[in-house]
Amino acid sequence: MRDGIEEGPEEQASEPRRPRLVYPFEAVPETGSGQAVEVAPGVLWLRQPLGGSLGFINVWAIADGDGWAVVDTGFHTSETSQAWRAAFAQALGGRPVTRVIATHLHPDHVGLAGWITRRFDVRLWMTRLEYFQCRMLAADTGREAPEDGVRFFRAAGWDEEEIENYRTRFGGFGKMIYPLPDSYRRMTDGEVFAIDGHDWRVVTGQGHSPDHACLWCEELGVLISGDQVLPRISSNVSVFPTEPDADPLTDWLASLARIKATVPDTVLVLPAHNDPFRGLHARIDGLISGHERALARLAGKLAEPRRAIDTFGSLFARPIGSDLLSMATGEALAHLNCLIGRGLAVRETDGEGVNWYRALP
Repeated sequence: MRDGIEEGPEEQASEPRRPRLVYPFEAVPETGSGQAVEVAPGVLWLRQPLGGSLGFINVWAIADGDGWAVVDTGFHTSETSQAWRAAFAQALGGRPVTRVIATHLHPDHVGLAGWITRRFDVRLWMTRLEYFQCRMLAADTGREAPEDGVRFFRAAGWDEEEIENYRTRFGGFGKMIYPLPDSYRRMTDGEVFAIDGHDWRVVTGQGHSPDHACLWCEELGVLISGDQVLPRISSNVSVFPTEPDADPLTDWLASLARIKATVPDTVLVLPAHNDPFRGLHARIDGLISGHERALARLAGKLAEPRRAIDTFGSLFARPIGSDLLSMATGEALAHLNCLIGRGLAVRETDGEGVNWYRALP
């Protein structure tokens, strides 16, 4: 029951002391051009079109014997598939794709995975939770919006017009992805596998998606971070109607701390959005402290009971319109559920089924 784009609304004053990161590449690949920039021996950086405020997604090609392992794909659109055709002929030099690795289930990452795996008759690699949840969400295509979802958003404070918009938009996830292959190769946390003689370790994270896979190659000194660590924006961390009592923000913060403890600060980070950078540990510290400040700010606003939609001003730097309402609601609920889990707030439901949140002493 989600929309599929992952970066949330800009947080209010989330990082007033943003650490100084290093961006080592002056040249960047032109979006959708079929051209690439080599960022490490045998590792190519390409950009595929997304549209919207983000504009592009970074995808990666890793030399793999006589071909290329591809990491992430972009949306299922004619524009993106045409960009891949150009990349196959130009950046990849006509050599085949040997495997497709998807960091996680969101359509800008897995949207064309089914198309590329079928084109080259190769395996899709994903973590189990990401693969099966992606197929579950795609199966919602064409369904009517479930009453559980209606109750969820009504409890958050949505009005009837906003509920009707949810009903209209429900089931759009599957339209953004080419059908996944019916089998896949499972990746697991801590697993090490070889690509062209180099060992790559899977480092998973939770909160942004169920079991997001980062890929770390110690020998090459690179970390493909997907959406788990982004240099200039904070990934959306949301509660969804399928699990209304979830605490994904606690999962997210724990995942960031675990990645910092596992992966050295010296790596070149290859994120899905913005540019490759150095300064992994400083960026993780900034993301964690930004969310902690948001939690403290939110707790301070709960002296009087508030609905989820009443908390946006405490969390986000700009007004929330209809285009961001679902995402902002999910992220607000993630912060509220985290406060509940820490024993700092309580949720009470009124006679209309609306949830109200207030701080505990």
